[in-house]
Amino acid sequence: MNQFSGFGFERPLLLAAGLIIIPLIIVIARRFKDTFTASIPLGPPGGTAFKAPFNIEGLVKALRFLEYAGVLLLFVSAAGPVIRTTETVWLSRGADILFVFDISPSMAALDMGGASRFNTARRLLIDFAEKRPSDGIGLAAVGNDAALLVPPTTDRQTLISRLEILRLGELGDGTALGMGLALAAFHLEKSDAPRRAAVLITDGENNAGAIHPETAAAMLGDLGISLWVIGIGSGGEVPIDYIDPFTRIRRTGILDSRYDIESLRRISAAAGGNWLTAPSADALSDAFVRLDDQEMVVRRSGTAGRTQSCRLPFLLSAFGLLAGVRIIRRLFLGAWL
Repeated sequence: MNQFSGFGFERPLLLAAGLIIIPLIIVIARRFKDTFTASIPLGPPGGTAFKAPFNIEGLVKALRFLEYAGVLLLFVSAAGPVIRTTETVWLSRGADILFVFDISPSMAALDMGGASRFNTARRLLIDFAEKRPSDGIGLAAVGNDAALLVPPTTDRQTLISRLEILRLGELGDGTALGMGLALAAFHLEKSDAPRRAAVLITDGENNAGAIHPETAAAMLGDLGISLWVIGIGSGGEVPIDYIDPFTRIRRTGILDSRYDIESLRRISAAAGGNWLTAPSADALSDAFVRLDDQEMVVRRSGTAGRTQSCRLPFLLSAFGLLAGVRIIRRLFLGAWL
């Protein structure tokens, strides 16, 4: 992450010269103004003096001020204005963690303190990713099929953007847990990170896909990839509210919430992994805290300074002012100079 550290100039002596030369020109111009000017009255003798339709003297002063400002901006641009930032540079490789996110419609159940299971888990996932900038965080979604949405990456904007447009039911109504875990095994197998983990977040049991979840979990264990299974949601009747991504019809009602805890526990055990249950928002938050603690990699970081030129806005402003002064003089005073 870049942090603003200051504003400066590559050639400050040019700016200092401008700050000296321009006031000097102003003083000299005022001192010799009366020497080279004469007052000539216009109009018939004894008649009404000529009056301009506008305040010429005020306009001339304003134009002169803008002209000086334009020249000063030229000096500022020539001095090479730059914005200095510092950037955190990670000197060691973090962990690769792939979240396998259940997006079946039941994740719309509103039993997380008034919020849905889906939105609560999504918010906690974003918070988790932002606290671990050196880790590669990936995202896979599970419905009637499984799909890799974001491979493990340190690009948090890409991850967050994809999470924000993720919709319940976009992969169908099923829950292909085995397909999601097999997908995680396939992609994490290629990772050279010092620590690799797959995190399954679900409120259902496997009812779709060609791969049994325990078989896929065993694959993760054989590859040395740690598995976390987080069962989200309470039991019993809970309200549900979501919009079907295909028909755009809003569906509300009561969900008879139940999932086979023992089957999820067996999936975790097949990989020698961790099983956590999260019947409430606080319990889900605690699960993410535990995940953060146990999937930690020692990280070394340093800082690097960067400079970015910002002379173009000053240059364009200078030319705009000077050109504007010339045009106004031509239009209202009848001269370019």
